[in-house]
Amino acid sequence: MASLTFKNIEKTYSGGVNVLKNINLEINQGELIAFVGPSGCGKSTLLRMISGLEQITAGELEIDGVVVNDIPAARRGIAMVFQSYALYPHMTVRANMSFALKIAKKSRREIDDAVNNAARILQLEPYLDRLPKALSGGQRQRVAIGRSIVRDPKVFLFDEPLSNLDAALRVATRLEIAKLKESMPDRTMIYVTHDQVEAMTLATRIVVLADKGVSQFGEPLELYKKPANEFVAQFIGSPAMNLLPGKVTQTGSNTEVTLENGARLTSDIASNTADKGKQVNIGVRPEDLEIRNANTIFQGNVDITEALGEVTLLYCKSDKGVEVTAKIPGIHNTLRNQNVTLGAAPENVHLFHQGLSMRG
Repeated sequence: MASLTFKNIEKTYSGGVNVLKNINLEINQGELIAFVGPSGCGKSTLLRMISGLEQITAGELEIDGVVVNDIPAARRGIAMVFQSYALYPHMTVRANMSFALKIAKKSRREIDDAVNNAARILQLEPYLDRLPKALSGGQRQRVAIGRSIVRDPKVFLFDEPLSNLDAALRVATRLEIAKLKESMPDRTMIYVTHDQVEAMTLATRIVVLADKGVSQFGEPLELYKKPANEFVAQFIGSPAMNLLPGKVTQTGSNTEVTLENGARLTSDIASNTADKGKQVNIGVRPEDLEIRNANTIFQGNVDITEALGEVTLLYCKSDKGVEVTAKIPGIHNTLRNQNVTLGAAPENVHLFHQGLSMRG
């Protein structure tokens, strides 16, 4: 129902502690945007600035073209779902979901229609007359989401809503949120999470926050396939992308990257001949490494294997101490303590150089 524009947003706390700076984003109506990043990077702070619970130190935040910096939280048309369910324990599900509408003096018919619609969307109809203590964690979180839906907000804000759930409930509730978004395609949602799986599966686009600012903003697969820098490359994807040190060299008319293990990558991933002698990092994802691929990236010993059923993780180390993780289809426990040669297709090799990412 709303678009958001961030113009040079900054947040500085008393004492001069700056936690966010130069945040510039355009969020379109109907998108589900995920904010991800390491602990302390400012994800929840940015969300609270949108909601009006934190003041904006500098810059402007627009919702549908209106600057809302000085508009109180209650008048921004925003609903927030927190980590904790924050349900009234003595009230039924119906009463919890309708409470805000009663405070707003809505009619009985309006309240019933809104609550019944939200319960239908979230499959809570059988639980409307139960108390929160009679619900599972996932059901309680759905009630908290339903309490937001009935308010018909312009923007939904989710602050790590699944972090208090166990693994199975997290998956189930994540699917419920995906279905909720499909049932409300015109609603704008912003979702803070430390779980990259949630971000990759739910989000239209992802904002990666690091070093007080935006490290990259794009579609999930764009961040996975074309990371803008080493931080994004290692933050998105599990296990993290391997980084191998190397140097740009020149052999005849070919620009190459020579790795520490002696492997030479002859390709266009090196930018130009002027880079000769510069130190770089070659990035390759564990799932893109193959045993005995002709485009050699790594040679070393398999220290540990982890068989996960459909794949095996190989933790390898070269004689120069370079460590690499490979994710190989099938079960390969017999490779432990064996020497392996790993390679990757040129299009899956990344070059990180002077803060830039280039892909061959």
